[in-house]
Amino acid sequence: MNFEIMTFGGRTVRRIPFVFCALALTGALAAGCSTIYRSPSVTAGVSNTAKVRVVKVTPETVLVANRAPYQPKTLPAVFRVSAGSGVGSSPRGGGTLPNPPSTQDASRQGLRLDPPPAVDPGPYTIGVGDVVVLSTPSTQGTVGELSGLLAAQNSRNGYTVQDDGSINIPDVGRVRLSGLTVDEAEALLFQRLVENQLDPTFSLEVSEFNSRRVSVGGAVGQPGVLPITLTPLTLGEALAAAGSVSVADIDLSSVRIYRDGSMYQVPLEDLYSRSDLQNLQLIAGDSVFVDTDYDLGRAERFFEQQIVLRQASLAGRQTALEELSTAINLRRANYDEQRGNFAQALELGAVDRDYVYLSGEVRTQGRFTLPFDRSATLADALFDTGGGLARETGDASEVYVLRASDDVREFGAITAWNLDVRNAAHLAMAAKFELRPDDIVFVAENPVTRWGRTMSQIIPSLITAPINSLSD
Repeated sequence: MNFEIMTFGGRTVRRIPFVFCALALTGALAAGCSTIYRSPSVTAGVSNTAKVRVVKVTPETVLVANRAPYQPKTLPAVFRVSAGSGVGSSPRGGGTLPNPPSTQDASRQGLRLDPPPAVDPGPYTIGVGDVVVLSTPSTQGTVGELSGLLAAQNSRNGYTVQDDGSINIPDVGRVRLSGLTVDEAEALLFQRLVENQLDPTFSLEVSEFNSRRVSVGGAVGQPGVLPITLTPLTLGEALAAAGSVSVADIDLSSVRIYRDGSMYQVPLEDLYSRSDLQNLQLIAGDSVFVDTDYDLGRAERFFEQQIVLRQASLAGRQTALEELSTAINLRRANYDEQRGNFAQALELGAVDRDYVYLSGEVRTQGRFTLPFDRSATLADALFDTGGGLARETGDASEVYVLRASDDVREFGAITAWNLDVRNAAHLAMAAKFELRPDDIVFVAENPVTRWGRTMSQIIPSLITAPINSLSD
């Protein structure tokens, strides 16, 4: 072939004819065809390796895709318990009351009426030692859904208010009820049940009243301790519950009431003749003593016994509270250690997890870990990882979720769920589309990107092919 020799500024160059350049370009294209970039894509049909079915993502097909069975991995049970569970199930008591002091005969001289002042303690508030019952209507079918939390009316379970003023409910945890009225306690429990996504249909009642009591001793049929319930306890009711007064002569007897360090006196003659004295309301901590004489020392010894008994009860409760605190701290340390060991195993990859894989034109290719105890959506995989569609290179009309069939009879069958997000409103369906383990999220490249990548491989061949031809 002839080349034209030309001189420019003392330098000699060869001018290659246009026909030769065209031939070189043709040769370069022919030589580069085997290495031209081939982009991945999703194509419906049957091949030697798989059967691919492409399904458009619509609100209806999202429901179909979400029907695929899946049980998310769950956190260990140690993450669902509180340190106070099962500790201190019953408060310590003060034991039985001592025997009342003996009575003796005396005279009417010096006996006078000195009743305690009228008081209004207000509505009953729940206290330590009370037993509360949570029940659902027996006609409803929610007992199974509450997982044993609430009992039916024909089989109710009680919860004792523990030393710290709380009850411990499975699946809910500790709820502090001490100092609350029944209505206030119902409102608090309703809120806690809703927060834990449990059916809040229930009723609350106090089945055992142990926190507020009145002691009755002296010349009565059955000395003992009476509880104060939702109904106010009157002096007449307290004496009747204790077996009534057992005296030979009411003219020589009186009822003494010890309250907050003061002693009050009601002669039996006045008590039986006046209904306002019989309806005298007692409050928690009162001590009632029926005496057949007028020796205050006898009654004072009874009250002293009550004071000693109450002090012993308070000391026992303090000891129990300290033991409870120690047990809770030990249990909390054990739970923290178990949770820490799990977190370390999770970090080292020793915990079995479920994954979804991101491929194609996404910001960051890799794998997305499915969470514990719940399902993840396509939107989670695209945006939680900081990935999302690559705006410059991705094709918004070709976002796929590739899911292989679990049926051995359809081995190799793949469903490609295609989501077109050129309309951004379709992203709402991505937030409803639930992922399954081993799903592959694939975003195809747009045509411009495919063409650019192809040309990036051809252009170097166009440059090197003529040079290689000249050198030959």
